[in-house]
Amino acid sequence: MVSQKVVVNSLIGLHLRPAGDLCRLAMQYQSKITFQFKNYTANAKSVLSVLGACVKGNDEIELICEGVDEEEALAALVDLLEHQIDK
Repeated sequence: MVSQKVVVNSLIGLHLRPAGDLCRLAMQYQSKITFQFKNYTANAKSVLSVLGACVKGNDEIELICEGVDEEEALAALVDLLEHQIDK
């Protein structure tokens, strides 16, 4: 298991389009991918779960990846959230 805290670099947070982008990327990996925000744990492979977390712009979440490709998945998701969302 690997984890990392990351600030969501989006003015409006994880609304529908960025949530979809996050899920599409997460689904490319075999690992179980979740994130924690406040007291909520979201499945990063489920758009509804991501939307349910109500992550706003510049909020900090903790990504957690468990599985055979966990390190690669974590690196790709951190890059997406820090540099590519809403760009």
